[in-house]
Amino acid sequence: MSSLKHCILVVGPTAIGKTAEAIRIAKELNTEIISADSRQCYEELKIGVARPSDDELNAVKHHFIANHSIQEIITAASFAEEAWNYLNVIFQTHDHAVVCGGTGLYIKALVEGLDDIPEIDSSVRNEVIELYEKTGIDNLRKELLKFDPDFTNTGDINNPARMMRALEVVKATGMPIYHFQIKKEKHSVVSNEQQGDDIRVKFSYRVMEMPREELYKRIDLRVDQMMAAGLEDEAQSLLSSRNLPALQTVGYKELFDFFDGKMSREQAIEKIKQHTRNYAKRQMTWWRNTDISDVLVPLKK
Repeated sequence: MSSLKHCILVVGPTAIGKTAEAIRIAKELNTEIISADSRQCYEELKIGVARPSDDELNAVKHHFIANHSIQEIITAASFAEEAWNYLNVIFQTHDHAVVCGGTGLYIKALVEGLDDIPEIDSSVRNEVIELYEKTGIDNLRKELLKFDPDFTNTGDINNPARMMRALEVVKATGMPIYHFQIKKEKHSVVSNEQQGDDIRVKFSYRVMEMPREELYKRIDLRVDQMMAAGLEDEAQSLLSSRNLPALQTVGYKELFDFFDGKMSREQAIEKIKQHTRNYAKRQMTWWRNTDISDVLVPLKK
């Protein structure tokens, strides 16, 4: 086996067809898939998170699918650790692996590692993304100058993704991002006993795109298909767990509001479509502002 391994990252917005593309690539390379979806890992969530079908799961071996309980707290850091464990196993017998998912922070954690930063509440993250999408990069700089003036002197003030990250961190923690970055741990190289070489992994991105109007139509159709497949019953069965972090998820939250009488069933469905489109837009913003050039890193323990 080669001391240089290759991991293909199939990424992009929800409903664009990442699963089918990942399976196509994995079959072509005769390898396995690691999901990088922050919700498909929960055993109790199926319809509402568009988990791959049984046929798809049987076509190619998948990891990080339905292997955790909604009672567990899964973070980007814990995902990265688990994913590297999978890669270590896969690369014992394969030169390639495929990672598929739309959770950008999970991919970032896997490829780059994470600074020692507390989990950021999604409401703060969405507020910062909305600021950028509505007012542009100049207002990001103004906000950073107000909350984290040191970043504007030492950080990359032309990279929206890094600026948004710095702003969400300081808003959520009250501390500048540099405070956490100096604690970042370095990963060590794993020795390849067979060849005596250091094993390195090349990450290559396959970013899936399509016209926004077409994607939004696919999203609306998928929501209709989810409802027809029994999403309402699935949400009803999870009602007692509604306050768990795993259930703070588009598709379930809106139906919980319907069950509470806060809106009609039809309104809930329209809200699911709207919020899924909003999520897809944020995903597109993430990948548009992410460096997707190939990355070469050591195989990590």
